Amino acid sequence: MKDARPVQKDAYEMILEAIDVGVYGPGDRLVESELAERFGVSRTPIREALQRLETQSLLARDGRSLIVASLGHDQMAELYVVRSELEGLAARLAARHATAEEVRVLRAMVKDDESLVEDSAALARANRRFHKQIHLASHNRYLVQQLDLVYRTMALMATTSLALEGRGRDALAEHAAIVAAIEAGDGDAAYDALKKHISVAFESRLRHDADRLMAEC
Repeated sequence: MKDARPVQKDAYEMILEAIDVGVYGPGDRLVESELAERFGVSRTPIREALQRLETQSLLARDGRSLIVASLGHDQMAELYVVRSELEGLAARLAARHATAEEVRVLRAMVKDDESLVEDSAALARANRRFHKQIHLASHNRYLVQQLDLVYRTMALMATTSLALEGRGRDALAEHAAIVAAIEAGDGDAAYDALKKHISVAFESRLRHDADRLMAEC
């Protein structure tokens, strides 16, 4: 007889999720005792999880403390290059392999997300869900694994480009174009549409960072 109890997340997954949803952001200090109390586990698995996250460059040393890492300009640019290629490939494969049900789910996501354009945090969560659905629709487990790694690192970005004025509505229009290409079974168009979507998002982020730097001068 199988155990009907829900599967418990381990310390690594819980800390990673907390970083992903913004409980801990770039520069925040992570303390073993505080994490153990928050997640209701002993300090040993917390210590092991922190070591693993440091090895993956998601945490960095600040003296004797561990803090959530942040991405420099070059790191962010490199990440977007990899993300663009992998996401484009996922869209191309989705155009070949997505089921009718998966396409309908993608189309429904775009429609439902229209109600979130004024809530950048909610839209950012919905955006991750939309992209994850495309990854799954590629029906390539190794590609999905690599994209999971990319999105894990993206959690180190302190802000979302969807918070910029007008970006949310534009992003949804871009999502609609991606879904249309996937639904048409046009792999090249799906690849191009998703790469363009990522490029515009990166450009928006760069402009935002440039404006912020100018305001600080």
